[in-house]
Amino acid sequence: MKKILFFLLIYFPSKAQFLEGQITDKTNVELPGAIVFWTSKPNGAVLSDEKGKFKIEKANFDNQLVVKFLGYKTDTFKVNDTQFLKIILKEDNQDLEGVVIQSNATTIDRLSPIHTEILTSKTLAKAACCNLSESFETNASVSVSYSDAVTGSKQIQLLGLSGVYLQTNVENIPNIRGLASTFGLNYIPGTWIQSIDIGKGAGSVVNGYENMIGAINVELKKPDQPERVYLNMYFNNFGRSELNLNLAKKISDKWSVGLLSHGSLLKTNIDNNNDGFLDLPKYHQINVMNRWKYSSDKMMAQFGVKYLTENRLGGQKGFESNFQTPNLYGFSNQTNRVEVFSKTAKLWQDKPYQGLGLIVNALVHNSASKFGFKPYDAFQKSFYSNLIYQNIIGNTNHTYKTGLSFLADNYDEKYGSIVRKRNELVPGAFFEYSFNYLNRTNLMLGIRNDFHNLYGNQFSPRMHFKQEFGQNQTLRLSAGRGFRVSNPLAEYYGNLVSSRSIRFIEDLKPEVSWTMGSSYMVEIKKFTVSAEFYSTIFQNQTIADMEHSEYLYFYNSAGKSYANSALIELNYGPVKNWEIKAAYRYIKSMQTMGTPFQEKVLLPKMFLPNDRVLLNVAYSFPYDRWKLDGTLQWNGKRRIPDFESGLDHTSYYAMPTKFAPSFINLNGQVSRNFTKWEYYLGGENLTGFRQKNPIIAANEPFGSNFDAGVAWGPVIGATIYTGVRYKLK
Repeated sequence: MKKILFFLLIYFPSKAQFLEGQITDKTNVELPGAIVFWTSKPNGAVLSDEKGKFKIEKANFDNQLVVKFLGYKTDTFKVNDTQFLKIILKEDNQDLEGVVIQSNATTIDRLSPIHTEILTSKTLAKAACCNLSESFETNASVSVSYSDAVTGSKQIQLLGLSGVYLQTNVENIPNIRGLASTFGLNYIPGTWIQSIDIGKGAGSVVNGYENMIGAINVELKKPDQPERVYLNMYFNNFGRSELNLNLAKKISDKWSVGLLSHGSLLKTNIDNNNDGFLDLPKYHQINVMNRWKYSSDKMMAQFGVKYLTENRLGGQKGFESNFQTPNLYGFSNQTNRVEVFSKTAKLWQDKPYQGLGLIVNALVHNSASKFGFKPYDAFQKSFYSNLIYQNIIGNTNHTYKTGLSFLADNYDEKYGSIVRKRNELVPGAFFEYSFNYLNRTNLMLGIRNDFHNLYGNQFSPRMHFKQEFGQNQTLRLSAGRGFRVSNPLAEYYGNLVSSRSIRFIEDLKPEVSWTMGSSYMVEIKKFTVSAEFYSTIFQNQTIADMEHSEYLYFYNSAGKSYANSALIELNYGPVKNWEIKAAYRYIKSMQTMGTPFQEKVLLPKMFLPNDRVLLNVAYSFPYDRWKLDGTLQWNGKRRIPDFESGLDHTSYYAMPTKFAPSFINLNGQVSRNFTKWEYYLGGENLTGFRQKNPIIAANEPFGSNFDAGVAWGPVIGATIYTGVRYKLK
């Protein structure tokens, strides 16, 4: 009998035990993305989550736990039990010449069932990153382009769709939405950003119903960050200059305060293609954020205020904002935005898996624009709150989050004779269950229900699944429903710089979509290969129809509308100071057009390239004294309007197909590091490619054919920039 029990113990091991903990620095700042592993199992490493928490299976006959994080000393801890572990890492304060740190600039969150890319501060330092729109230069998933050739407005694309279908949060608060969808990417300075998470597929139900194809969450520099002073100055050859100053101070053991400030301007008349129009608008922006943080064993709280003012002026050279030049076409925009926020969390020290949090945000956004002599005045007031409670069911393998949310939006827009007013009140409730087994099998099931005062009940189910195979293969699956209410004038702002007449064919309904997808990642030594496919199918989509040169029609989709996106990416390194990324993306996005003529024709979406190739190569000299980075992008052809043939296109069935040519972009940067200072010199669009005649009928801006909203490529040539960064610990 004893022999039988002995063999049973050998062949049927006891239930696995886990060690949980949280990683912070000495100021209690959570460290997300820290690497945790046992000395005997370096290939079984796990990453800490966004709150610095981790969960790792106990190793047999090994009690030596290693913790690594960029900028902090690697430490080894002796663990003799499974109690919750609080790990505090020390900063690596040695001189730069005595430190060698290698880490990936972009990582995949291995713990999350949602396919999430994490862009670290190392990624952001590869380019100037003056604002959020310029933070994706080396990213294969997100692409950025100008929406027109006059206003300077930029838009991002993910999974074959515009960024308006992508929920953009700032520290889990929905931010770039509504009227901010026009210039909002310029409202988050790159020097404020600590990291960027890009989640693909319909995201978590916790953050709302608008994340139809994914979510971007931007983490800003914290008041208790290690850097007391961060200064950045930027200049380029077109006369654009920026000054950024971040300050942080620890007032006491529990209180800290931070100030993030940004100022930028461009006062140069730039007309490189000699069409009489400024290639970039002249502008100035002031952007300030002040916030306070309180942290104790039982509660954490943050609150603050943001203020932004920006003035833009573009159009024909010689045009002045006082509109005393009636023969010249001008564009102007004045935006003022005020935002207040608070985040409060109740903590249970003896139950680290339990928590209660409340997020509150309120804003006022006022924008006044003129296109020629046609004004566009827009006003938005919004209030957002989200109450979240999290706990376990039995043990930490089964967790859940539940809560209540409330969103109120008030819009008042007037464009010429078009008046659009809307008052939205949306209370909602959600529940999300997560199953985690050994950090290898993860299942997340979420449901949320929102009652929209204008459009009734909206039910949004979501599912995410992750399975690891062996030590180096990961499969993810996702599916979910999302909906949103479009803001056509703000979202297609660049198309207002034209002689088109705006026509709303019918009352617009909410946009509703289902997004499904999968990804597969394989790690082989220093190589990581990932492949993904996502498909978004719309039950209803707002169609912006510019097929006819005289009109911009808005209407609901009356047939098929979908976007398919496939991406394969190879990452190598870091090995001997080298990092290499190569990626290919294919997109097919189709819409049913023709409602103005009672037709239904499935056509490719305009201005969206079918193919994109990206190659990024980075090299760091020993001790990171010098860093070199280069990014090559090949952008494939895309469908564009055909107005130059002079044909009067009436039928959508006879609509001609015209494509813009493919082109190559080359960006590069070299930087020199010292202990506290960093100098950088770089260039964008170094191939000098420019779209020929980005403005149709530029010589007759008040004529019937004028259109500046058909930009599909760069409108200016090569940009050379330089700058300096200063950090004081």
